[in-house]
Amino acid sequence: MIAALVRSGVVGDNKDSATVVPWWSFTKTVIAAAALALVRDGLVELDEFIPGQRYTLRQLLRHQAGLTDYGQLPDYHLAVSRGDEPWPEKEMLARADVNALRYPPGKGWNYSNIGYLFVRHVIEEATGSNFDVALKTLVLHPLEANETRLACSREDLAIVQTSEVVGYDPRWVYHGLLIGPLCEAGLLLHRLMTGSFLSPDLISAMRERFHLGGSQPGRPWDSIGYGLGLMIGTVNGKTVTGHSGVGPGSTIAVYHASGSPHSLTGAVFNLGADEGAGELEVLRMLDLPRS
Repeated sequence: MIAALVRSGVVGDNKDSATVVPWWSFTKTVIAAAALALVRDGLVELDEFIPGQRYTLRQLLRHQAGLTDYGQLPDYHLAVSRGDEPWPEKEMLARADVNALRYPPGKGWNYSNIGYLFVRHVIEEATGSNFDVALKTLVLHPLEANETRLACSREDLAIVQTSEVVGYDPRWVYHGLLIGPLCEAGLLLHRLMTGSFLSPDLISAMRERFHLGGSQPGRPWDSIGYGLGLMIGTVNGKTVTGHSGVGPGSTIAVYHASGSPHSLTGAVFNLGADEGAGELEVLRMLDLPRS
């Protein structure tokens, strides 16, 4: 396990926290921040319909667009485990029957990587840039995550901290997979939540959660919800915001303690598939132990 603690904007002396790791679904927080930077700059609107669709950017970011997820396709996991070449995007969308919405937009919730792929399209269209350049320009460089980048090939993952990801093709993550130092993940979230990168209104929109329920087996939350690119959990009456993620051989958990007197953000990278273990360690780092 590798950990990084950010206190009052400064990363602590955490052993190995500069190790490059896959950010897995914490990438969604960065994608959401990029989309909201475009909203901030007047280039896109949160509540206008995506052209040709019945859902909005806000609904995509909150997993409320009615879309299914390719992770729910049995053939997807079989293909990944075999080391197959990723399906072309058009083929993946056809396999997922993407036009058959599971519920009317805004009337339900379903975690959807496809939704974040469509947010990627919005960002690329609005910026006219490839996705790596867009994320660097909109979020990574402004928030000083200068060593973080998009993984685009198996070779890009050769430097990350986990042997089980060797041979994995990051293009199976259709919305994109960031890799970077664990400490940069913690610093990025800390700066996003406490700085002036986004206006207070947009940060409030990010933190406005759709409630998903109470405690879950193996996870430390008393209750959990989802905002705009943020998982939002409560423990002993305290709220934390961030994101967890899991991929072949490892997990990541990056969370900020809202209202903490010490302004704490914790990031944990762990080998194995137990997301709850990393989340529990983050809560311990944030002085929020389970009662």
